[in-house]
Amino acid sequence: MDANLKRSIILEHYQNPKNKGLIKDDSYLKINMNNESCIDEVNLMLKIEDGIIKDIRFDGEACAMCISSSSIMVETLLGKTIEEAKNILSNFLKMIDEQDYNAEVLESATVYDDVYKQPNRKKCVLLPWWGIEKIIKGLEVENL
Repeated sequence: MDANLKRSIILEHYQNPKNKGLIKDDSYLKINMNNESCIDEVNLMLKIEDGIIKDIRFDGEACAMCISSSSIMVETLLGKTIEEAKNILSNFLKMIDEQDYNAEVLESATVYDDVYKQPNRKKCVLLPWWGIEKIIKGLEVENL
């Protein structure tokens, strides 16, 4: 993907993030994520019904990379099953760590495929994804 297109997608998701803003609803699973090395702090809410991600909401104070990553994550994971989400999460983490990954499942999240060139930005991009991963792992532990 062209670098200018990547920048415009990231900027669009930063300026007009998807599902930004929390709601009061106890049916959502919640987690707070923060990056101890910078200002990024994101609150995530995840609604799962019948094994499908029905909604993801987020809010917080964070840099452009973290906000855009949160928004792109929402767009990528909404409507997916938990198994599909786990596959997407795994491939996203592999991409960020410069390992072989399936770009098809990542959709527009591939805009971060070269974030490894700026190691200080990796945590910014990964923070919301780690939060959803923790929620899903928590569900698996509950179901043991």
